[in-house]
Amino acid sequence: MAMAALRREGRRFAAPLISPNPVNTFRSSLAPTEEQAFGGIRGISTQAVRNRMKSVKNIQKITKAMKMVAASKLRAIQTRAENSRGLWQPFVALLGDTPSVDVKKNVIVTVSSDKGLCGGINSTSVRVSRGLHKLTSGPEKENKYVVLGEKAKAQLIRDSKKDIELSMTELQKNPLNYTQVSVIADDILKNVEFDALRIVFNKFQSVVSFVPTTATILSPEVVEKEAESGGKLGDLDSYEIEGAESKSEVLQNLAEFQFSCVLFNAVLENACSEQGARMSAMDSSSRNAGDMLDRLTLTYNRTRQASITTELIEIISGASALEG
Repeated sequence: MAMAALRREGRRFAAPLISPNPVNTFRSSLAPTEEQAFGGIRGISTQAVRNRMKSVKNIQKITKAMKMVAASKLRAIQTRAENSRGLWQPFVALLGDTPSVDVKKNVIVTVSSDKGLCGGINSTSVRVSRGLHKLTSGPEKENKYVVLGEKAKAQLIRDSKKDIELSMTELQKNPLNYTQVSVIADDILKNVEFDALRIVFNKFQSVVSFVPTTATILSPEVVEKEAESGGKLGDLDSYEIEGAESKSEVLQNLAEFQFSCVLFNAVLENACSEQGARMSAMDSSSRNAGDMLDRLTLTYNRTRQASITTELIEIISGASALEG
């Protein structure tokens, strides 16, 4: 009988070991009960919603602060941009603006920002620049890019790396002034050969509105040729040149000064548009964060109320079972 009892005990202990699915048997011994698992998931979901609410609040604080910073920068730049418009307007009255001029060497100067989070302002400049590049392309023509700003450089380098002649970044690291921009203009004139410079920038209109704009500066040779042919620049011959300088030297000086003035205005206008677009983007982000916070608060309250209701039901059921 002792041997029979020993065999029965051996079969009882060996049954889990010879189970057809031993892995499931091992997992089932470690897995929590259904009530424990549900309670853990419920607690984790509440904590996750609370953490998400905290992160959204922090993001909302950052976007509100960025909006205030952009507003203060916009007020500082807007007055200077409006005053700089008087620099290039006399050149338009004298030399005109001829965007449809047909020349062999075109250089597209794309003005953009170094930082993001300002809507589609940089994508707009790049799109207009690519359109000008295609429009002025031809079998005997040469088109090049001069890129001002990190964001336009990052986009144009993907498909037009070989056409980028010159790139400059961190223009707004220090407050912009005419001396700084004139040095940049001088570097461009020394390193790039052109018949026409086409400056692409965003002209500031209001905090929520900017207009993609193109300004064209012709080389002195093209200006003299257009004046001699009696085109739109034919009125230049009606002016008298005083002093010992020849007409070509005067046109050279005018072209250099015109380019520096137009570039100075373009950089300031684009900086105003950037800050205005950043204000709008940060305002939209703050409002979206507020809406998300409202939805998360509602979800958190519902989850917490469901947890309390379940616990009350369990307590009442236990008390009823004890009374019964």
